[in-house]
Amino acid sequence: MLNFHDICHQYAQIVNGKASLKHGVCSVEINRNLHVTIQGRPSRGELHAGISFESMDHEGNALNLGEVVLLEEEISPFVNILVRNNLIISAIHNHWIFTNPNILYVHFQSVEPPLTFAQKVAKAFSVLKH
Repeated sequence: MLNFHDICHQYAQIVNGKASLKHGVCSVEINRNLHVTIQGRPSRGELHAGISFESMDHEGNALNLGEVVLLEEEISPFVNILVRNNLIISAIHNHWIFTNPNILYVHFQSVEPPLTFAQKVAKAFSVLKH
């Protein structure tokens, strides 16, 4: 059986992200290459996407969490894939006002094996603009 460290790195590979382990939490950053301004100023720092898992039980199930910044036209196809894969959508909202184009953040979650969650998220990422 794989250890937590190995699972974390596989989790990151599935979504083409960068893994970080801290305090028993595996976090993965995923780059979004979007050109956005906030109040007329270019912003790259707030255009994040990430998934994480923690609290893995003896059966291999963990708490999986995700947050992704999306363009308005990406919301429906992205969320539809998450829903079809039985992930819980916990929020869709803005973080910032005066953005161009308009961007929204989608939060989602599940309790299941982390690599299964990562595969579902990778499917959803496949519909995003790069």
